[in-house]
Amino acid sequence: MSRRPVAVFALAPWAFADVFPPDLVARLRRLVDVDPTTTFTSFDGPVATAALAEADILLTGWGCPRVDADLLAAAPRLRAVVHAAGTVKTRLDPVVFDRGLVVSSAAQVNAVPVADYTMAMLVLGTKRAFSRARRYATAAEGAPADWLPGDDTGLHHRTVGVIGASRIGRLVLDRLRAFDVEVLLHDPHVTRAEAARLGAEPVGVDELCRRSDVVTVHAPALPETRHLLDGRRLDLLPDGALVLNTARGSLIDTDELTRVCATGRISAILDVTEPEPLPAGHPLFALPNVLITPHLAGAQGRELRRLGEFAVAEVGRFLKGTPLLGRVEPERLPYIA
Repeated sequence: MSRRPVAVFALAPWAFADVFPPDLVARLRRLVDVDPTTTFTSFDGPVATAALAEADILLTGWGCPRVDADLLAAAPRLRAVVHAAGTVKTRLDPVVFDRGLVVSSAAQVNAVPVADYTMAMLVLGTKRAFSRARRYATAAEGAPADWLPGDDTGLHHRTVGVIGASRIGRLVLDRLRAFDVEVLLHDPHVTRAEAARLGAEPVGVDELCRRSDVVTVHAPALPETRHLLDGRRLDLLPDGALVLNTARGSLIDTDELTRVCATGRISAILDVTEPEPLPAGHPLFALPNVLITPHLAGAQGRELRRLGEFAVAEVGRFLKGTPLLGRVEPERLPYIA
């Protein structure tokens, strides 16, 4: 009798129950042998050593240990890593590809709620909903002048600048087709023809900042993208502009953003910051034209199940030898978010 493939869970217990609820575990167990009572956040100790020695597939997620040469030495049978979360960039040593392992990530699935968050914030942010709600709570809202036509709120006929045609960036570009907006795109890896197919005009960062009423950031954190929006570029933004960041905090110079937002000239919605979290009492928290959310744009709560569904389906595809939908290629590893 041929040996059934063995899978091992490696993710934080707080994530496991939502990502892999019982019905998904049952579906997975029809494909592989797996112990749903054990999920590793460290591979130290005899229990982890014994599990790795038999593992063909590693099912990872938030809180998983780094997959590196030491882990591979302890897992001679390992053939695939299936990540039931977003990026694998910080979890995976490139040596994994040297060993010939197949790697898959649910990043595309995790991108969906980030794109949805982005669009919700674009609509609410251009309505100035958050600052006006604060004024309403203090009875400052409601004077006739607040409701006169022509106060320039709303997304209609705006120019939206998208920085980065990443997975999330492309989903946002697709969603923007439903709005009557002009779309600019900065991504050095996208040709003019591809940008046109995405419904955007390709431009440099400076031009994007000068022309955009809204700038939404979806680029990866790389040495060349650190402080991509620095003080000079933030000063290029037109009065009343909105900056939205769901990518990585390092793409925007926090001190310079604080300076410009403190003037009231632009506003910002940030789901990521540098540092993260911001220290208590940071001046950005007190500005009425800035909304900061605690890195919640990605899969949360009920959305987590979709990551598990994708991972289980990927295991099935891997075992059948069919192409993986979330396959991570080694040459792309440095450039993913």
